[in-house]
Amino acid sequence: MTQQGAALQTYNNELVKCIEELSSKRDELQRQITQEEEEKARLQHDVRVLTEKLSRVNESLARRLAARADFDRTIAETEAAYMKILESSQTLLNVLKKETGNLTKATEPRGGKDH
Repeated sequence: MTQQGAALQTYNNELVKCIEELSSKRDELQRQITQEEEEKARLQHDVRVLTEKLSRVNESLARRLAARADFDRTIAETEAAYMKILESSQTLLNVLKKETGNLTKATEPRGGKDH
C-alpha cells in the first residue's frame, strides 16, 4: 500500500505541477490578450482621428476645387471679354483711320493749287 500511496503522491504532485504550468500559461496568454486589446483600442482611436481628419481635408479640398473652378471660369470670361475689347478697338481704329483719310481728302484743296 505504501508503494501505491507513494505513486498516488507522485501523481498528485505531477497533477499540481501541470495545473500550475497551465495556470501560468493562461496568465501569460491573458496578459498578451490584454496588451492586444489595448493596442486595438489605440488603433481604433487613431482610425477615428484619421477618419475625421480625412473628412475635414476632403471638405476643404472640395471647397478649394470649387473656388479654383470659379477662378478658371472668371479668367476665361474675362479673357473672352478682353479679346472682344481688342477686336472692337481694332475695328474702331480702322474706322477712325478710314474716316481721317476721308476727312483729309475732303479738306485738301481741289485742283492742286488754290493759292
